[in-house]
Amino acid sequence: QVEEELEAACARQAGQLREMGRRERLLRADLRRAGEQLESFKTQVMQVCSPSAAGSTGKSIMEQQVIEKVRQICDENQQSHEREKRLQDELSSRLTKEKEVSANIEVLKNSLWELQ
Repeated sequence: QVEEELEAACARQAGQLREMGRRERLLRADLRRAGEQLESFKTQVMQVCSPSAAGSTGKSIMEQQVIEKVRQICDENQQSHEREKRLQDELSSRLTKEKEVSANIEVLKNSLWELQ
């Protein structure tokens, strides 16, 4: 009976080992796919950022290049937003002045009309 229990325990452990091996293979395959996707993404980013840098030369793209290019794009985007905000403020200010001038012209017209 002890022998049968040991054989059953060994069989369970063997099953668990096979399952662990299967999971390991799946994880390795997932890891490989993730690496391939990362490389593809880096290439796409570089092609968008700098087509000549990611051309068909087959050179590997350095992660640092991608990081620097993304930083550069983020900085340019931030500067663009700041410029847009300044222009909106300026436009708002000019519209306010234009309304004041229009109101003053209206007052002047009314005054001239009354004088006539």
